[in-house]
Amino acid sequence: MTATDSLSVWLRVRREADWQHAPALQRVLTDRDGFRSWCEGPVRRRDPIRAERLLAAYALAREDATRRTPLDFALLAGWQCEVLAATRSPFRVSDAYAKAGRERYGLAPNTQAHFESCLHETTDPEIPLAARAARAYLDVAFFHPFTDGNARAALLTLVHVLAREDIVLPEVGPLQTTRYADDPDGAADLATLIGVLNRLRR
Repeated sequence: MTATDSLSVWLRVRREADWQHAPALQRVLTDRDGFRSWCEGPVRRRDPIRAERLLAAYALAREDATRRTPLDFALLAGWQCEVLAATRSPFRVSDAYAKAGRERYGLAPNTQAHFESCLHETTDPEIPLAARAARAYLDVAFFHPFTDGNARAALLTLVHVLAREDIVLPEVGPLQTTRYADDPDGAADLATLIGVLNRLRR
């Protein structure tokens, strides 16, 4: 297992990434909801139960977006209970690992509070929306708050942040790629990709 704390690496990259040059997003009229289509398509073909759980969590995330419910860990945990069919989804209590152990996400007494602080930044008007959505996705991925299902939680967070400002991507499949904590260019490129997907017409 790697000794490097990839969460600490991400927090440095988060400060250094070029978020300000993320593309502006437009409210594009589309009859295609990319997240729903992804669930109904490839996810359902692989695992119908997983698809239903994701759709239930997505319904909650969209409702919370409509109500402008503040994004915090409790909100994510509620969605995660639907994703995992669990009665509760607490913050992890030990270091977490991903990518066959190549990335380790450390745990300190203030890790959850730091995560909450990062989530609160999703409403920062000084940062372009595409960058806020991308950064929130990566925050979930690299804080790795749950013992299971963090990739699904990250995608739900991304679409929630966009939905709060009435943006629905017609495709989310291209977002499903491996991300690394030590890649500032990749972090900025995720925001660019959100802009590209936003411009698709379906």
